[in-house]
Parts: sequence; structure tokens; C-alpha cells
Amino acid sequence: MSLESVSLRFAGRTVIVTGAGSGIGRATALRLAAEGAAVVAADVNATGLAELAAEADRVTPVAGDLTDPKTVAEVVAAADGRIDGLANVAGIMDGFLPAAELDDATLERVFAINVTAPMRLTREVLPLMLEAGSGSIVNVASEASLRGSAAGAAYTASKHAIAGYTKNLAVFYGPKGIRSNAVAPGPTITGIEGSMKSALAAERIGPIMQAVLPAPAPAEHLAASIAWLLSDDSANVNGVILPSDNGWSAI
Repeated sequence: MSLESVSLRFAGRTVIVTGAGSGIGRATALRLAAEGAAVVAADVNATGLAELAAEADRVTPVAGDLTDPKTVAEVVAAADGRIDGLANVAGIMDGFLPAAELDDATLERVFAINVTAPMRLTREVLPLMLEAGSGSIVNVASEASLRGSAAGAAYTASKHAIAGYTKNLAVFYGPKGIRSNAVAPGPTITGIEGSMKSALAAERIGPIMQAVLPAPAPAEHLAASIAWLLSDDSANVNGVILPSDNGWSAI
């Protein structure tokens, strides 16, 4: 679907999108802006954000590292008192490192970006949603949140954590009018570094992926799934981990 043909489901709404400087985050920000949203676009990639803001109307870029609480505060402040949706897209891979090969720097960075940062941002967004009595949160999980053969130990654990966090949010805040869901992408054309840095990973996971991995999807396909979960079109959906993976999770 071309952006010219989408509806205005988000007219008058403000949505925060992290990881908006490239890949799925960028495609999501463009999709939401085309559907009428005011988008607060966050990323450590200032150049990518500037290019995004030049391409789309109603985009407010906030450049910074989301592992820094100051950046989180700046993102929330940029929403200017109203947040209808939050898409926690930013994330990094782990080189497919198995547990015995996982170094502390990789472990800590993966969890800081993939788990701690979205939890902190969500914590700061929730009071505004609770005050409004409505809101939609979409986290980006992964096929690695559904299985043990899609990434290394740190990334797999971090995405399982995000899946659990998503369900916990749904239980606590669903009755308050706030929905929480996650999308689990399969292979997607993005800028994320996904090379295998382990011989054991190549030996164990490589053949599995060669046998079952579907063709990579364009980031726009994931953006469509995220936009649907953020929108009122999914009003009866809460606490779901939605595979958007061209059938990989069915194998």
C-alpha cells in the first residue's frame, strides 16, 4: 500500500517512535505521519532523523541515546503534554553469541537498549496516557522472543523479556484504557547489524536458518503491522505478540 492511499486514522494524535532514524522505525514514523499523526521521532542517529524530518510533515526529531534518562525526558517533553501512542522500535543485535561466548559489554548494551530503555520510556509515558484514559503501546519483539534459534543468548533473552513486559503492561493497564501489544518481525530489510560472530552459532543456527528462513520483508510491512496495533482498528487486541514474519513462526 502506498503512503498516498492510507487513511487518516491518527489525525489529531501524537505518537512517539524510537529507532526512527532508519529501518522499521523510520518506516513506522513515515506511515504514522502520512496517516495524520504528529510524530516524535527518536534515535541516536541525528543524520537519519534530519532526513526523516525533511521528508515528512509533523515529525519532531529528538536525537540522543535512549539509554540516557535525559534523552528519555527530552522525548516525552517533545510530545508537549499529549501522547496517544508509543512505538518502542529501537534495538540492537548481539552477534549471535552463545552464552559461553557472551562478553559483558555486549550483554549490558543489548539489555540497556532492548529492555531498559523502552521500560524507562514507557514508565514516563504512562502517566500522560493514564490521565487521558487511553493510549496504545507497541513494542518490537522478534522471532527471538518466540524461539531459541533466531539470535544469540543476549538478544534472545532481551526479546523474551520484552514479550513478558508487553503482557504485564496489558494486564495492569488494559482496564485503564491503555493497550499494550508487540510485533515480532522475521527477517526484515533494515540497517541492524546481524552478522554471526561465533563459529558455534554458524554450526548450530546457520543450518536451521537456511532451512526455514523466509525472504526478508521490507520495513514498510512491519510499519503497517505496528500502525495497525497502534490504531483503533485493533481496539479488541491487548497483550498480543503478533508475528509479522511471512509465516516463519508457523514452521
